[in-house]
Amino acid sequence: MIRNYPEGVTSWIDVEQNDVEGAKTFYGGLFGWTFSDATPPDSPFRYAIAQLDGKDVAAVGGPTVAAPTRESAWNTYVAVDDAHAAAERVTAAGGKIVEPPTPAGEGGISVVCTDPTGAQFRLWQAKRRPGAQVTNTPGSWNFSNLHASDSTTAIAFYTEVFGWAFDDIGYATMIRQPGYGAHLAATVDPDIYERQSSELVPPGFSDAIGWLAPVQDGEPPHWHVAFTVADRDETVTTAERLGATILTTDDTDWTKDALIRDPQGAVFTASQFTPPDD
Repeated sequence: MIRNYPEGVTSWIDVEQNDVEGAKTFYGGLFGWTFSDATPPDSPFRYAIAQLDGKDVAAVGGPTVAAPTRESAWNTYVAVDDAHAAAERVTAAGGKIVEPPTPAGEGGISVVCTDPTGAQFRLWQAKRRPGAQVTNTPGSWNFSNLHASDSTTAIAFYTEVFGWAFDDIGYATMIRQPGYGAHLAATVDPDIYERQSSELVPPGFSDAIGWLAPVQDGEPPHWHVAFTVADRDETVTTAERLGATILTTDDTDWTKDALIRDPQGAVFTASQFTPPDD
C-alpha cells in the first residue's frame, strides 16, 4: 500500500547540500540509504531520492557542480490538498511566502514559507510522490520538531493554517493533527491504537506529528529533523568516522539522542527509542 498523508500532516523531508555525492556517501553510510536521481542528467539542480529497503525515506538536493556557498539544512514539508490555497492561509496568518507554488516535475507542487517567528517550512501538494513511505524504523525519519522563539505566536499561526492542536503533557508539548491516528488505522497502521494502549503513552499520541520546543541559546527558530536509530552510540561512532561532528548527546526517560552536524553543516538528531517499563 502506498502511504499518503492528509492535509496538515508533515509528509516529507529533504536536505540541501553543496556536494550531493558527498551527502549520498555520508547518509548512505550512516543510515543504509540507496539513491536514485529524480532530475534529468542535464538539469542544473540534482534531486536524489533516498530509499531504505526500496521505499522512499528522504531526499538530497543540490547543484550539479559542487557550490560551497549553499547553506546546508534539513527541510520539512507539510501535506496540503491545494498549494495555492494553503499559501494564502500562510500569509493571512502572518507568515511569508519565500518561493510561491512551484511544480516539482510530476512529483507535486512545493511552496517555501516562513512562519511569523522566522522558522522556514515547506508545503507539499502531492501528485506522483505522496511523501515518506517508511518512518519510525531505524534509518528513517522519526519526527520534525518546531524549535520556536515565541511559542505563543507559533501556536496561533499553525493552529490557524493547519488546525493543529498543541498539548502540554508535562515534560514536552506535543503537536497533533486531530484525526491523523484514524487515518493511519484505516490505511497503513491498523494496530496503532492497540500498540499505543499503554498508560505511559499520552492521550492523542496517535495524532502526533511532532513536538514544540524552545530554541536554545544562539539557535534560530527552525524545524528540526530527527531520525530513528537502533543504537545511538553506534550511530555516533559511524557518523564521526564519516566526517560528522557530534554536538551533544542526551539520555531521557524515553530516548537516547545525539545532535549531529553532517560534514556539510546540516544538523539533525539521531534518536534511539528506550521507553520505560510499563
